[in-house]
Amino acid sequence: MRLSSEQARRVDQIAIGEFGFPGSVLMENAGRGCVDVMESAGIDGPVLVLCGKGNNAGDGFVMARHLANHGHTVKVTLGAAPSLLAGDARTAFDMLVRCPVPILDLTGISPGAMLNELDRFVDYNDGAEWIVDALLGTGATRAPRPPYDALVDWMNAETGKKLAVDLPSGLDCDTGQPSPTTVRA
Repeated sequence: MRLSSEQARRVDQIAIGEFGFPGSVLMENAGRGCVDVMESAGIDGPVLVLCGKGNNAGDGFVMARHLANHGHTVKVTLGAAPSLLAGDARTAFDMLVRCPVPILDLTGISPGAMLNELDRFVDYNDGAEWIVDALLGTGATRAPRPPYDALVDWMNAETGKKLAVDLPSGLDCDTGQPSPTTVRA
């Protein structure tokens, strides 16, 4: 079933307001469910999780924590400064930083330097087996802007399997139309 961005927001509102689920529980379930999907498909190598600043990033932080708890090699990159994280995404980040998961903050540097840092950070012999797109979620309404556009292009150039949380960054949730810069997941 395909939901519009408004329908996705409404499902969350109903779960929180009418059924009493805290947003953090929804985020925890989403992140854990994504890890279950990846493990069902097979994880035999390193995982890289690319995170933005909203709830999609929060799902990515939860995923990274569960992947580490399951014994997988995982690293996280931040496309937004930790100071911009709020609410449930901030809570998920604060939980993650207590885990032995390397985190690279890519904010405040030029796109070229950012991509060099990212390549150095991944530092796996053949790259990451899995790359998780937790950059932009259902609320994004236009093509990814810097630095996310460069991260999407980098991700698409990598050979690892891609998993997008909610939907690929750059894909319009309401129309299903990809922007020129959309994650191929």
